[in-house]
Amino acid sequence: MELTYTPGQQAFRAEVRAWLAANVPSEPLLSFDTEAGFGQHRAWEAKLNEGRWGMVTWPTELGGRGCDLIEWLIFEEEYYRAGAPARVNQNGIFLLGPTLMEFGSEEQKARFLPRMATGEDIWAQGWSEPGAGSDMAAIRAKAERVGDKYIINGQKTWSTRAVWADWLFGIFRTDPQSSRHNGLTFILLPLDSPGITVRPIPQLNGLPGFAEIFFDDVEVPVQNVLGGEGMGWHVAMSTAGFERGLMLRSPARFQESARRLVELYLANREEADRDPAIGEAVMRAYLDAEAYTLATYMTASSLVQGGKIGPESSTNKIFWSELDQRIHETAMSILGVRAELLPGAPDAGEVGHWLDGFLFAQAGPIYAGTNEIQRNIIAERMLGMPRA
Repeated sequence: MELTYTPGQQAFRAEVRAWLAANVPSEPLLSFDTEAGFGQHRAWEAKLNEGRWGMVTWPTELGGRGCDLIEWLIFEEEYYRAGAPARVNQNGIFLLGPTLMEFGSEEQKARFLPRMATGEDIWAQGWSEPGAGSDMAAIRAKAERVGDKYIINGQKTWSTRAVWADWLFGIFRTDPQSSRHNGLTFILLPLDSPGITVRPIPQLNGLPGFAEIFFDDVEVPVQNVLGGEGMGWHVAMSTAGFERGLMLRSPARFQESARRLVELYLANREEADRDPAIGEAVMRAYLDAEAYTLATYMTASSLVQGGKIGPESSTNKIFWSELDQRIHETAMSILGVRAELLPGAPDAGEVGHWLDGFLFAQAGPIYAGTNEIQRNIIAERMLGMPRA
């Protein structure tokens, strides 16, 4: 497969590259898993919105540029190449945003999308529960309809960015007699609502990247339902398709990691080549990142022509999560004992960023639905195998 770009796409790339060169912060922002860093990243979202780069695929009237998915992939390549900050509102712009485009009313789109694009509203995801991790059909948190509002009780956990986020999109059981995939409703609610308690959960690096959320008679207006009562599973599967498929993890992320891995290997080649397997692992990581890129371009081309993302998004999720692990495991092998240096260590330099990436990569096969669940989906829905 050989990628070729139209003159318009080449001009778009040049525009993106020029804007990023002029606006990307000269110094890295603090981690958005700290309160100060969260604020810095929120300000960066606003800066992106000023140039209408917050989410380029959105319609122009909602703060976007009306770009197609090929242009989005081009934007992502330039974004990662420029070393631009990670997106603190990724749950909103990459997951909820496309879902709102598909299922939201015009009023909901106008209400939520512009504030999402500016970073005024940062979103957290409320799916997992203590007894319902990757199996969302086991959700028990309930929302009882009382007149023109819902009364929500229950608990969510592993909610990314929820410590300082403004809003939550979640799935709740609105039919108490229902089971499994039935009777679920997709609801949007502000995290400062009375009755909500947010408790931080530390990551491997000690920072509160997640939170558990408790709901005690929380009132939410009916107009905050997305897609209609009882349609939560259908709406959530669309969101999961964006999460596992294209939007959450663009191939540019892994291309850039693979490029940095090659640089790390070349800078430490004499030591690294003492183990012949390391050079081969570097080559494989680079080739896999390129293969994932080409496969994503093929999927995007199909979507641009009217196709849809189906259960094959599960294959994407397995591939990029395990690729991320392999890239960082190889980096750890190259660095040897230096791999244990934290980013703040006096002699860490760029080494500490590899450790951060390695720790985060361990979560890849778990979030967005565990890879074991994804393999079940592939077996049953793509290969037609019987349920075990």
